[in-house]
Amino acid sequence: MANNKSAEKRILINERDRLRNRFYKSSVRTLIKNFFKELEIYKISKNPVNKENLQKVLSSAYSLIDKGTKKNVFHKNAAARKKAKLAAYLKAA
Repeated sequence: MANNKSAEKRILINERDRLRNRFYKSSVRTLIKNFFKELEIYKISKNPVNKENLQKVLSSAYSLIDKGTKKNVFHKNAAARKKAKLAAYLKAA
């Protein structure tokens, strides 16, 4: 256990940061899963409405990845890799 005030503060800050990191990482994983689900639907139907839904999910994933990068949850190259991977799948569809 912490022996001084600064160590107690570090414990609190580490917990806060851990929860923030967990939120961004799990949310991005969920959005990526939703993207692939929408992508499969679009590949089958080729419907413009489904493409619009796909674009919305992609946009929200990009947004959350960028916000996580800004808060140092993701390294900038890791974020770029995630976004490029999603863009490549969309382009191939």
